[in-house]
Amino acid sequence: MTFLVDLLAATLRNATPLVYGTVGETYAERSGILNLGIEGTMYAGAGAVMALMTVTFGANQHVSGIGLTIALIGLSEFTNRLIFAGGELQRIEPMPTVNPFGELGGIGAIFDQYGLTWVAFLAVVPAAWWLLQRSSFGLEVRAVGENPEAADAAGVNVVRTRYLALMLGGALMAIGGAFITLALLGSFTLDIIAGRGWVCVALVIFGRWRIGRGVIGALIFSLVFSLQFRLRILPGFGELPFELLLALPYLVVIGALALSGRNVAYPGAYLKPYRRS
Repeated sequence: MTFLVDLLAATLRNATPLVYGTVGETYAERSGILNLGIEGTMYAGAGAVMALMTVTFGANQHVSGIGLTIALIGLSEFTNRLIFAGGELQRIEPMPTVNPFGELGGIGAIFDQYGLTWVAFLAVVPAAWWLLQRSSFGLEVRAVGENPEAADAAGVNVVRTRYLALMLGGALMAIGGAFITLALLGSFTLDIIAGRGWVCVALVIFGRWRIGRGVIGALIFSLVFSLQFRLRILPGFGELPFELLLALPYLVVIGALALSGRNVAYPGAYLKPYRRS
């Protein structure tokens, strides 16, 4: 019973950054923009930069996203080295400290979660679903993601809508990255995001651009991710290669995409820059 409780508690914790990232990426992609900068955004936050490159300048979304990821990861890790590895910024007083969010009490380990975990599941997910599916802003986001020309003709400001979607998505991604630093690990380390941004992109496709399905995918990935850590200490699993258990959650994602990714209806304007004629 303790094993199951600890596993479920860990699943909720590990799912939290994925939920923020997946919801944020869903907003970006429903507006017609594939944000491959999510991995870098979880390091530093840059929704407006991605919007500037892809919406204003009409740059290739793949190149912009990957370039943004490389730049932000490099900038974050370079700054970290300056602060903690003898660079000039080391002389800053007082030295930066990272304090985890306060934990909430509850019955059992399952309910003993950080505040941002409860915010994610009880507030962000339902609010994001309502905003995307029931509000006029959500209607505009979906319209520009399907047919920006028709949306423009109907009076929707395509540029503004995509900017807002990308900035909102970028803010949520950045919160997910901050949660990893402040709550899961307690300090910044090199390669701290560890591919979670790319997992969020896969979860959006797995969820078929629906927030609820994407969150379910995040929980499934996190369950397997948490399980592989606990399997290592169980009798009979210690002989398995460490790398195989570490790869297990990512293999699950690949398998889920292979099964659910066929005949997926992408947003109509996916990857297409819009220029008002």
